[in-house]
Amino acid sequence: MKKEKVKRKTQLNKRKKDYKSDQLIGGKNVDDAERNQPEEKPGATKKEQTNKEIMLVTYIFIGLLVLVLAYITKFMISDSSEVINNAYNGRQDLLSEQIIRGDIISSDDKILAHTVTEKNGKEKRVYPYGSMFTHIVGRFSKGKTGLEASENFHLLTSNNNAISKIFRELSGEKNIGDNIITTLDSELQKAAYNALGNYKGAVVVTEPASGKILAMVSKPDYDPNNIDTLWEDLLEDSDNNSALINRATQGLYPPGSTFKILTALEYMKENPDYKKYTYNCVGKGKFNNVTINCYNNKVHGKEDIKESFAKSCNSSFANIGITLDISSFRKLCDSFLFNAPLPTNLVYNQSSFVLTKKSSKTEIPQTVIGQGKTQITPLHNALIVSTIANGGVMMKPYVVDHIENQNGNIIKKYMPEIYKTIITPDEAGILTDFMTEVVKHGTATSLKNDNYTVAGKTGSAEYKEDKPAHAWFIGFAPAEKPEIAVSIIVESVGTGSEYAVPIASDIFETYFNNK
Repeated sequence: MKKEKVKRKTQLNKRKKDYKSDQLIGGKNVDDAERNQPEEKPGATKKEQTNKEIMLVTYIFIGLLVLVLAYITKFMISDSSEVINNAYNGRQDLLSEQIIRGDIISSDDKILAHTVTEKNGKEKRVYPYGSMFTHIVGRFSKGKTGLEASENFHLLTSNNNAISKIFRELSGEKNIGDNIITTLDSELQKAAYNALGNYKGAVVVTEPASGKILAMVSKPDYDPNNIDTLWEDLLEDSDNNSALINRATQGLYPPGSTFKILTALEYMKENPDYKKYTYNCVGKGKFNNVTINCYNNKVHGKEDIKESFAKSCNSSFANIGITLDISSFRKLCDSFLFNAPLPTNLVYNQSSFVLTKKSSKTEIPQTVIGQGKTQITPLHNALIVSTIANGGVMMKPYVVDHIENQNGNIIKKYMPEIYKTIITPDEAGILTDFMTEVVKHGTATSLKNDNYTVAGKTGSAEYKEDKPAHAWFIGFAPAEKPEIAVSIIVESVGTGSEYAVPIASDIFETYFNNK
C-alpha cells in the first residue's frame, strides 16, 4: 500500500514538472513572455488600412491623369486637325470669326486662293485662276472640297508670333491663318488645262522620285468664284457633265492598253525566256472562244513581245494572257493597289480588278488587254507609271509641300515618303525599255524628239459599242532618269495616239523648256 502511494505521488510530480516545462519559452514562463510584449494600440490597425486606401486612390488618380495627358497630347499632335476639319464640327465657324483664312499658294509662288475683306467688312474667298485649279484646290463655299477641305485646320490656325497676335487683337483686327504651299506648278497646270481644252477627261502630273503632284486637271469644271450662282445648275447636271466630280481621282475608266504593262510584266515573271516569244498577227484571233480584234483589224504580222507591246497588238496580248497563272496575275495587280486603298488623303474611288482563278475563261482575253470589268482612276494609273519610272518603288503622292505663317516661317514641312517597293529595278528597266519602244517605233512616235526620250504607253479603252473609245496615255521623261510622269484620259474621242499623246507632248515641252 505504501509503495503504491509513493509511486502515485512520483507520477503526479512528474506530470506537474512536464506541464511546467511545456509552458516555458526560451527558459521563461509563457506568462512572463506575454507580459514583455509591447502593448498594441487599439487604433493602429485601422489607421494603417486607411493609409493604404489613400495610397491606392492616389495611384489611381495619377494613372488617370497620365492617361488624360497622353490623350490630350495625341489629340493635339494627330487628331485635332481631323476633328476641326470635320464638316459637322461647329467650331470651324468660331475659328473663322477669329482668324482670316490663310492662302493656298503654288510651288512657283502664285496665289491660288486667298481671302479679301470687302468694304462692308464681309470676307470673300477669291480664286485668281478661276476654274484652272478647281478640283485640286477646291472651293470654300457650298461645302468645302479639295485642299480647302483637307487643309482647313491649317488655314484657320495662326502661328504668327505672340506679340503680333496680341497687337492685332488689341487693335480689333483678326489674326491671319497659315498659308499652304503646294507642290503644284502653275505653268504645268496651265499647260495641262489648255491642252485638254474642251474635252472631258483628266490629267495628273507627278514627280516620280518624290511623289509630288505637280498638276491635276479635271474637266468639265466650274469657276469657284461664281459657285453661288452656278450651284443649282451644277446640282441639276442636265447635260451630264458631272462637273463637281474630280475625274482625276474619282473617275473610273477601263485602262485599255495601258494595262498591257501589267500583262507583259506577269508574262516576263512567269517566263524568263520571254524574249523567245513570237506571234503572227492577222488582225484578229479567237482565244477561249472569244474573238479579239486589233484596232481597226490592223494586221501586225510576225512580232515578238516587245514589238507586240509597242504596236499595242490586242490579239498577241490575248494570246499571252490565256497562258498566265491567274492567281499569280491577281497578286501582281493587287500589289499595284487594285482592289486596295491608295496612299493618299485625296478623295478618290478605288480601282478594281475582278479576275480570279474561279473566273470564266472567256473573261481572260478581254481583261488582259485592259477591257472587261477592270476599272482604274487617272491618279492610280499615274502611281503605276511613276513606280516604273522610280525603279519599282511607289512613293506616296502628296500635294502640300509645307505650311508657313504670315512671316514666311515654315511651321510644318512634308517630306517624300516611300510607300512600298513593288517590282525590282531590273523589271522596271525592262518595262521602261518596252515603253521607250512605243515612242520610237510604236503608237506614240509623235513624242520623239532630240532633247529628251519619252517612255510611255497609249490606250484606247472601249466602253460602249456605239461610242468612241476613251483615249489614254501614261508615260515619263527622260526615260533614262525620269523627272516627270503623266497620266492622261480623254473621254469618248478615239485613240490615245490621236488625242492623249498631244496633251502629253504639251506638258513635256512646258516642263523641259522651263528648266
